[in-house]
Amino acid sequence: MTTYALTDSWTMTRRELAHWARQPVQVVVALVFPVMLMLMFGYLIGGGRGVQGEYLDYLIPGMLALTMAFGLEGTMIAVTQDLTKGVVDRFRSMPMADGAVLVGRSVADMLQSVLVLAALTGVGLALGWRTHGGPAAFLAAMGLLLLFRFAMLWIGIHLALVAGRPEMVQAVQILVWPVGFLSNALATPASMPDWLGTVVDWNPLSHTATAVRDLFAADPVDTADVWSAVAWPLGLLAVFFPLAVRRFGRLSR
Repeated sequence: MTTYALTDSWTMTRRELAHWARQPVQVVVALVFPVMLMLMFGYLIGGGRGVQGEYLDYLIPGMLALTMAFGLEGTMIAVTQDLTKGVVDRFRSMPMADGAVLVGRSVADMLQSVLVLAALTGVGLALGWRTHGGPAAFLAAMGLLLLFRFAMLWIGIHLALVAGRPEMVQAVQILVWPVGFLSNALATPASMPDWLGTVVDWNPLSHTATAVRDLFAADPVDTADVWSAVAWPLGLLAVFFPLAVRRFGRLSR
């Protein structure tokens, strides 16, 4: 049964990758947009209130985490379009494992996220940013970023299934922006009002950004930050993955 489900999921993944070849502009935009944000916040808008030391060392990890929260509209629109066009109904009439369509979509998006992280890291290095934690710490940081992205994708997939129509995606997508900016990605909570700093401290994105900064830095890593950056995405996945699969399974055939 597991092999059957994996085969179906990989088939759906290849379907999504084939869309890349037919719609390369979307892939390019997904790579260019976060780079533009990084340059804008780093050099045009500025920021970094309360940040000690080099702002790039604070900004780059924060932008990497912020980018993993943004860009879900592509996933949500693709899911809702499949629903409205009857594609999902055709897939569900086939002998296919439940949720393979959703898993295939998430795997394709994770591959795109790897490309985005590589592009942002390259731009950061070109700007003079450097990591100091060693190869193992660098890979661990990337793993935390992708884990957070995976959790965010399943939240997006569930919300897309609830929304049902592409035109509803924009309304749902607006919710992502407060999550992104009510975090420590661009400024420290210490520079904010106490109540706002408390909200920022509880934001899962803040936990990921803090752990990634620790892993990139030369100082000893605070294991509590790393474990919290693991626990939050796993907790979100434990909630939204089964909700999405259950919602998909209840769709009318």
